[in-house]
Amino acid sequence: MREVPAGRDADETRMRDLVGSLTRGLGVMEILAAHPQGLTLTETAEKAGLTRAGARRFLLTLVASGYAVQDGRTFRLSSRLISVARAWLGGASLWAFAEPFMREVSTRFGEACSAAVLSGEDVVYVARVPGRHILSVALHVGTRLPAFCTSMGRVLLSDLPRGDLDRFLARAELRPLTARTLTDRADLRAAILSAAAGGYALVDEELEPGLRSIAVPVRDRTGRAVAAINVSTQSARLSAQTMTADVLPALRDAARQIEDFFVVQ
Repeated sequence: MREVPAGRDADETRMRDLVGSLTRGLGVMEILAAHPQGLTLTETAEKAGLTRAGARRFLLTLVASGYAVQDGRTFRLSSRLISVARAWLGGASLWAFAEPFMREVSTRFGEACSAAVLSGEDVVYVARVPGRHILSVALHVGTRLPAFCTSMGRVLLSDLPRGDLDRFLARAELRPLTARTLTDRADLRAAILSAAAGGYALVDEELEPGLRSIAVPVRDRTGRAVAAINVSTQSARLSAQTMTADVLPALRDAARQIEDFFVVQ
C-alpha cells in the first residue's frame, strides 16, 4: 500500500476545509473595491474569471446583504464596509491614523476638521475632530450629506471620470437647501470642474445658511481621490479669503501627511 506524504495529506485536508464560493465572493468584493466608480455584470465576470451567471449570483448576494449597491447596470461597494472595519478595529475609527493631522488643523483655527468618502449621491463622514465652536449641523462619523452641495462632495465628484460625473448630474436630486444652493446642473458642473482645476472646493452657505467649508482631496498611491478632508465654520468667523489664504494650505499639508500613510501600506 502506497503511503500518502504527510505534506500532501495536510494540503488536501486544508483544501477540503475551504469554502470555494466564499473565496470567489471575496475576490468579487476586492475587484469592486478597486473600481469605486462601479462595474457592470459583464465587466465583473471578466475580471473575476467567472461566468455571467456566477458573477450575477455573487453581485446580487452582496447587494442583498448590504455590501454593494446596484445603480442600473452598475454595481458598487457600499459604505457598510466602514462599519465592518470599525468593528474589527475594536470600535475605533477607521481614520484614527489621520486624526492627529486633522486635530492639528482644527486646533490651529479653532474649527471642525472632518473626513468623508463618496457613497452614491452622498458623502459619508469617516472621521471628525470638533472645533471649539458649536455648529448648528450635528455631524459625526457615519453622517451622510448630499455630495452636490458640500465641499468634500464636490472635491470627490471632481475626481470622477467625466462620463460618471455626467451620469451623476443627470440623476442626482438637486434640492435647494438654502437660497444659495446651486441646483442648475450646468452651474454645478462648472463648480465641480473648477474644483478639479484648483484642487479644492469652497462651498459658501449652500448646505445651511451661515455655514462655510473648504475641502481638499486625499489621494492613494495611484493618484485617485479616495477621500476628502475639510474645515467647516460659521461664515461670520472666517471669511472666504481667509479660508483660501490660510486654511487651504494647512489642509493640503494635512492631506499630504495622510497620503503618506497610503503610500506605505
